[in-house]
Amino acid sequence: MAISGLALKTGAVAILLVLLVYTIRHLIFTFNRLFFPQRMNYADLAGFHLPSVSVLIPMHNEEAVAPDIIEALLESDYPLNDGRFEIIPINDHSTDGTGEILDEYQRQCPCVKPLHRREGLRGKAAALAAATAVAKGEILVLFDADYIPGKSLLKFLVAPFADPQVGAVMGRVVPHNVAATLLTRLLDLERAGGYQMNQQARYNLGLIPQYGGTAGAVRRAALDAVGGWRPNSLAEDTDLTLRLAISGWKIAYVNRAECYEEVPATWGVRRRQIERWAIGHTECLHHHWRALLQSRFLSRRAKLDGILLLCVYWTAPLIVLGWIISAGLFFTGGTFLPAVASFFLASTAFNAFGNFASFFEIGSSVVLDGATRRLRLLPLNIANFVFSTATITVALARFYSARTQYAMEQNVALS
Repeated sequence: MAISGLALKTGAVAILLVLLVYTIRHLIFTFNRLFFPQRMNYADLAGFHLPSVSVLIPMHNEEAVAPDIIEALLESDYPLNDGRFEIIPINDHSTDGTGEILDEYQRQCPCVKPLHRREGLRGKAAALAAATAVAKGEILVLFDADYIPGKSLLKFLVAPFADPQVGAVMGRVVPHNVAATLLTRLLDLERAGGYQMNQQARYNLGLIPQYGGTAGAVRRAALDAVGGWRPNSLAEDTDLTLRLAISGWKIAYVNRAECYEEVPATWGVRRRQIERWAIGHTECLHHHWRALLQSRFLSRRAKLDGILLLCVYWTAPLIVLGWIISAGLFFTGGTFLPAVASFFLASTAFNAFGNFASFFEIGSSVVLDGATRRLRLLPLNIANFVFSTATITVALARFYSARTQYAMEQNVALS
């Protein structure tokens, strides 16, 4: 049955309204970060008792980078020799020399305690669950193997736990391979907007800063209180963020806690990363949205922003659908120029001020970082925006197709 012009116009207006909401949200974030007071930096507290820390590092075939992160941690200014500090690198079914490298560090440094996993479920969440079972620290600090923590990072990350209501802390991730390719330069801009502006503003406004699966820390008691890691979760960090917030634990963000990562240098690796994030994040949406809205610990604005955060990847297929609707209006004899022009302006504004590490957020973060020469790359961010939009749309189409197929198979089995 043909879709009427009225239905197409109604759909276009609905999509424009959704994009407008996200645009306003990110304008609020940016203006808050630029012109309003910032939250207290816990690292400035004097006399804070440093808790015991277990650093967990999932590794699968990481012989090329394993020594770098362990050496960086051993050079940390955190007390290493009084029993309050341990490094647990997790050799998760590696087939290269990762295990031998970790065992050699254990012989040299008693605080390095590798965990070798050769059986059971593979993957980051399963590896973290296994390491948490043997960890002794009050605070669990997590890094990916290709990250390089700064010398003072651990102290910055654990300082917010002076507040007993803080369940997790997130630091800032900064790419260290910026000069590798055009993509790494664009991702450097994206990371700046996402952390310097977005995360800090959500923290300032009492919303829900997102705990990340690396360069972050979680209180052991909080993790246990919400049921621990979920080994089957594709986005264990977003999953834990929501479970902590729903249960009343605070999540802190420390912009000064910088950790250095190797971002994807090729579009193929970037595509797989985005697909994993989009599907895992959207799984969390379906799992947590009811509990989020029903939580007695969150304010109305925190709940609203939490829903917008969970629905964030839906905006990509909405933009694609809007482009299709604009074409449909043209071929069905609808008003062509206003329809196409309005949607073009809306999607452009969304990229400039809206969701995917926007131009406005990126530009403001670059100014705050004092790296204004990077502003010359801003026009090229449209390539990253289009690539991300297409990748997310395809990933979510596969995700919902699989869910539909599973539901049909369950119905057949029950009938």
